[in-house]
Amino acid sequence: MNQTEKTIGIGELNHGRFKTLPFSHDFCITCGLCSSSCPASGIDGFDPRMLVRMVGLGLEDDVVNARWPWICTMCGKCEYVCPMDIRIPDLVRSIRGLREKAKIPGILQKGLEAALKTGNNLALPKEDFIYIVEDVAGEIAEEPGFEGFKVPIDKKGANLLSTIHNKLVNTHTEDLKYWWKIFHAAKEDWTITSENWEGTSWGLFTGDDEAVKVMAGRIMEQMKRLEIKNLLWPE
Repeated sequence: MNQTEKTIGIGELNHGRFKTLPFSHDFCITCGLCSSSCPASGIDGFDPRMLVRMVGLGLEDDVVNARWPWICTMCGKCEYVCPMDIRIPDLVRSIRGLREKAKIPGILQKGLEAALKTGNNLALPKEDFIYIVEDVAGEIAEEPGFEGFKVPIDKKGANLLSTIHNKLVNTHTEDLKYWWKIFHAAKEDWTITSENWEGTSWGLFTGDDEAVKVMAGRIMEQMKRLEIKNLLWPE
């Protein structure tokens, strides 16, 4: 966001524009603790304090079209130190949700659309997914103490259902082994699903609450289908 010397008349402000958001942003006392604690503060001029004030003033176009909300990591440090308990990460999510979907930066929207269509952010076919996880299980079975290890897929009545982050079947397959070895050592009765296994809900990052509900609902449907009571959502 570029600073400007343009003078904004008070008549151009709309203090009530974001009044319905339940994040207490109007309580901001501009102390600056949010900005001083933010790990992304200063990147492209990013200033959490200024962002909160812009929302309070109702500068919708400037806020929604800015890069600032997408620089924020939503780590929550700002909210932790805020003396007025302003929920800044939630505020950022709401701002992101106002951006036109075609203008959402990076791969977030494309991945989300793929997930809503296919059940995972990679649009990975079911047969390819099964091949990958069984291949990883085969590597585990070659290690001492894990002879005969197999990955349980769609096991009905298991005690625990574990979702999978898409990168774990793409570029970080080694990371799957840590979870599965723990399950094996603990003699846990667990399983994964062959469909709708995606554990990364990118709607969380784009401010799309409806997409979040769809993704979470699909996981719940798998739990009901397989009669599983406990869920591990590593993401």
